[in-house]
Amino acid sequence: MDNLTHSLIGAAIGQTGLKRLSGLGMPTLVIAANIPDIDTACFFWLEGQEHLGFRRGITHGPIAMLLLPLLLTAIMIVFDRWQERRGKRPSSRLPVRPVQLYLLAFIGCLSHPAFDWLNNYGIRLLEPFSHRWFYGDSIFIIDVWMWSLLIGGYIWTRIGESRGRNWTRRGQIILAALALYVFANGAATGVAEARTAAWVKANYGITPELVVASPAPLAFWQREMLWRGEGQYGSRIVNLSGGILPDLFEPSINAPQPNGLNDPRIAEAAHRSSEVRAFLFWARMPILVREPDGRLVLRDQRFANPQAGDRFLVVVE
Repeated sequence: MDNLTHSLIGAAIGQTGLKRLSGLGMPTLVIAANIPDIDTACFFWLEGQEHLGFRRGITHGPIAMLLLPLLLTAIMIVFDRWQERRGKRPSSRLPVRPVQLYLLAFIGCLSHPAFDWLNNYGIRLLEPFSHRWFYGDSIFIIDVWMWSLLIGGYIWTRIGESRGRNWTRRGQIILAALALYVFANGAATGVAEARTAAWVKANYGITPELVVASPAPLAFWQREMLWRGEGQYGSRIVNLSGGILPDLFEPSINAPQPNGLNDPRIAEAAHRSSEVRAFLFWARMPILVREPDGRLVLRDQRFANPQAGDRFLVVVE
């Protein structure tokens, strides 16, 4: 997810009352919810598309989930003591309790891969023990409805807190509503993927080896369904606004096309280019296409639309 969403999730967790466990509890939760994205520093030393094979890996895996909270806890304790020595420590701040602060940092860090998993970009949850990618296919990477819920919910809890009301209950309600939203989107994706596989089999005689739901940016009730099988790939728009049980499919359709992965030029390009190897490691649904400018490129079916530009492609020829 985007970093605003991660920050809001950290704040929402704090507003359940957890921020009161220790001084600096709320900033620790918010920072921890973002800290796995320190892997963006890879742009300083990697070339071109090599970052695709590095990001959402080692800093999102189990070892990082233990060490990053420890590092953040140490930094926050040093900061608190530094302020105290300078006489700048706010008198209203609760005592900093190292164990509780580490627990908050740990919870905040765990929220990051949990929500990154929800979209279809991919995350290597077990790195470095396994290089496998995991995908939730349920929430768009920037979800304005989630923004609205979390921002509105934070304001609601803060108003309750300032007026001496049960603000922690309000925070718990917001997290429950968020969980319900995530669950509903996951269920919709599961139904859409199952029906897409059956539709492809019935209409093309192809048993898909992979069906992926690509959530829409604003219309959470829509999915672009991407499928591939027997060397072919295609897509179809699914609209869930009519309910789960009726027919989900809109008239728009893309007929099956060859994915081009049997072309020997792909292996040749991978042998000579680290960018191509990184792309193939990251790509979930690679396709070989001829661009209008004549370039032969590898794209990923998930990000093959014109709006993606050159951000998710490597040149083969």
